[in-house]
Amino acid sequence: MGCLWMFWVFFCLAAAPVLCVPPVGLQPEQVHVSYTGVPQSMIITWTTFNKTESWVEYGVWGGKLFQLTAQGSCTLFKDGGDEGRKLYMHRVTLTHLKPGTAYVYHCGSNDGWSDILFFTAIKEGSEWSPKFALFGDLGNDNPQSLARLQKETQLGMYDVILHIGDFAYDMDEDNARIGDEFMRQIQSIAAYVPYMTSPGNHENAYNFSNYRNRFSMPGDTESLWYSWNIGPAHIISLSTEVYFYLEYGLDLIFKQYSWLEKDLEEANKPENRRVRPWIITMAHRPMYCSNDDKDDCTKFESYVRVGRNDTMPVAPGLEKLFYDYGVDLELWAHEHTYERLWPVYGFQVFNGSMEHPYVNPRAPVHIITGSAGCREKHDGFIPAPRDWSAFRSTDYGYTRMQILNSTHLYLEQVSDDQNGRVIDNMWLVKEQHGTAAWK
Repeated sequence: MGCLWMFWVFFCLAAAPVLCVPPVGLQPEQVHVSYTGVPQSMIITWTTFNKTESWVEYGVWGGKLFQLTAQGSCTLFKDGGDEGRKLYMHRVTLTHLKPGTAYVYHCGSNDGWSDILFFTAIKEGSEWSPKFALFGDLGNDNPQSLARLQKETQLGMYDVILHIGDFAYDMDEDNARIGDEFMRQIQSIAAYVPYMTSPGNHENAYNFSNYRNRFSMPGDTESLWYSWNIGPAHIISLSTEVYFYLEYGLDLIFKQYSWLEKDLEEANKPENRRVRPWIITMAHRPMYCSNDDKDDCTKFESYVRVGRNDTMPVAPGLEKLFYDYGVDLELWAHEHTYERLWPVYGFQVFNGSMEHPYVNPRAPVHIITGSAGCREKHDGFIPAPRDWSAFRSTDYGYTRMQILNSTHLYLEQVSDDQNGRVIDNMWLVKEQHGTAAWK
């Protein structure tokens, strides 16, 4: 054994130096795509551990491979952990894509290329029916729904994935290596379908730096809040965390609120609401829940719902704002359960009718879908559901949504515990949108 070791030392000293230097991180990994919010475009994001150029080579499915090229940017992300690990985040925006067309691509540089991957460019206009998978609270440990989501995504069942906060548990842990591993895990989903995100409480470390650096959402707020259009819907993603991490700036509450007000005002202009009548919000911590814990949604005076009166100035909540601008559907996570609410405003139920509660309801509908699977397992419910709680489940799973047209939207809950069985479903039918629908 000693002779072999001496031989290896002699070989390393005598051979070309390149044989004995440690490997360098030039290979692309953690590839994911997201929609820019601009028609006919998509952004490809990936990570390397050394600085390299940022290229995507791509082409139409069935055509000549890598006929088109696009160059982007590489930015340094230094993690806040004690090692100060350096990661290089690459972003390349593809433009002039043909709506509804499948593209084959790989990303990287002449220092190293990813596997061959594919995505479909988002269709234009409002006369089509986008399909979504949506969930929150998916971790590296116990990611129970992941395998089913991987298969369904690669089967082409979804146009978009909505991840409503809480990733990896937690992306900053082990000097951000947990974040790396999570992004590797979701590549089998996120490299094929736009992966649209909201921040959750588990992203709070170092002022949400892992979240802000790893994802590439529309707008210029580092993915904290943004909006975009798809089919007959205007979708708004926002941060509930601005109400809880005041050390990162009380002004964030007011900046987001002001932005939300302007965005909702624009979406409600008659010419815009006519084309995209559905307004859907997604954010991590819900306003309502019937869980048996001490989370914000269990309190009557929830920060998210009514704001904070312990700040100066007083911080406004979101329920009245969303009601006043006729938001149709509010998607939440955070609670590691699934809960469907009756149409509710101010703790009062406003069903369309006793027989058809979701046909022309007179208040927004809330869905909580935070049971994708993580190391914190399930949350419990209080024994008796509240008056506004319509259906509850502690099964691991996720939600599917399809916006059929301007009047019909379908939701169903998949139980991974029950081998993919649909355990809940509903049609939301609205012949009128906007505040007129509440009357």
